[in-house]
Amino acid sequence: MGPVKPAFSTASADSIRNCISRFYTPQEGQILYKGQNLLGVPTHSIARLGIARTFQNIELFKGMTVLDNIKLGRHAFLKSGIFSDVIYWGKTRREELQLRREIEEKIIDLLEIEAIRKKVVGTLPYGFQKRVELARALAMQPEVLLLDEPMAGMNLEETEDMARFILNVNQMWGVGIILVEHDMGVVMDISKRVCVLEFGQKIAEGSPREIQGNPQVVRAYLGEDEKAYSRL
Repeated sequence: MGPVKPAFSTASADSIRNCISRFYTPQEGQILYKGQNLLGVPTHSIARLGIARTFQNIELFKGMTVLDNIKLGRHAFLKSGIFSDVIYWGKTRREELQLRREIEEKIIDLLEIEAIRKKVVGTLPYGFQKRVELARALAMQPEVLLLDEPMAGMNLEETEDMARFILNVNQMWGVGIILVEHDMGVVMDISKRVCVLEFGQKIAEGSPREIQGNPQVVRAYLGEDEKAYSRL
C-alpha cells in the first residue's frame, strides 16, 4: 500500500471513499482489503483495520485544544477499563501518558505544530486546522490513509507544506495514501499512480506521465487543448 495514489476529485470519487470507510453501502460488488470484504465490516470497526481518513470540510472539535483533538484519534484503541478511566489512575494514566509522548515526539514534530499544541483549535488559521485533522488521523496509526482534498482552500505556501507532509507520511512511515484532490499540479507532483474518473467511470489509470498525455483525460478535464494540459 506504499504509493501515494490520488484520483481526480468528483462526486463519484467521494462516494468511493465513503464506501471504503463504510459511510455508504454500495448496491453491489465488493471492497476487498487484505482479502476481507469491507462491506461485512461495521462502520465503527473500519479504523481498527488500519484505515483512517480526513474530510474536505474540517471535522474537528473547535472548543478543544490541538493536543486533545489529536488524542481523540487514538482513544478508540486504548485498552484500560471503565473503573480506571473514571478515576484516571493505573493503566488509564499510563496509556494516556504513553499516547501523549507518541503524539508529541512523532506526529506533532512531523507536522511542525509544536508551537500550537496547547491552543484551542477554533482560534487557529485554516491551514493549521487542516494539519491538526491530518494529525488526528495519523494518531490512529493507519496503514491506509484516505485524504479528501487536503489542499482545498490553502494558499501556495500552505499547499507546499501539506504536500511535503503527505510525502513524508508515505515515504518515512510507509502509510499507503489515497488522495482525492482538485489541484492538478499537486496530483502530478506527488503521485506515483493516478486514477481518473469521469461521471463514476474510470477512464484512465497509470503514472503521472501516462495520465498527462492521455487524450481521454485531456478531453474530459481540460478540453482539447493538450498544450494547456502539458504545462501542469
